[in-house]
Amino acid sequence: MSSAIEQKKQIVDDIAGKFKESKSTIVVDYRGLTVAEVTELRKQLREAGIEFKVFKNSLTRRAAESVELAGLNESLTGPNAIAFSNEDVVAPAKILNDFAKKHEALEIKAGVIEGNLATVEEVKALAELPSREGLLSMLLSVLQAPIRNLALAAKAVADQKEEQGA
Repeated sequence: MSSAIEQKKQIVDDIAGKFKESKSTIVVDYRGLTVAEVTELRKQLREAGIEFKVFKNSLTRRAAESVELAGLNESLTGPNAIAFSNEDVVAPAKILNDFAKKHEALEIKAGVIEGNLATVEEVKALAELPSREGLLSMLLSVLQAPIRNLALAAKAVADQKEEQGA
């Protein structure tokens, strides 16, 4: 009996560690998805470096309380799966939100973004943001615009002087 308790304590510590290390954690209800759909979802998440696991709610509640995320406990009812991302904040929200749009059975229930509880609406808003690469490309184009305009103006002045001289 004590070995079962020790195993449960180990699992709670493992989940708590995942909550602490994760930049983005999303809790979803996967009821109604077929095995093939869950497999496809797991594949998409794995390719993005996101861990997707199912834990007992009672153990997850204890882990959430131990890392001061007790507000997450309201969402921990019924069959849940949790996506943990240690690298990208936006990727799990984007993948799960896109998958939920195609498969109505998947329901996003809650999230933890960089240690702060997030509502379903906040997770969906995060999913609508462009990717990191997209944001960097937007920034680059904004930074290049003044330089491009200056170059075009200098060329126009040079062409005008060339026409006057000829």
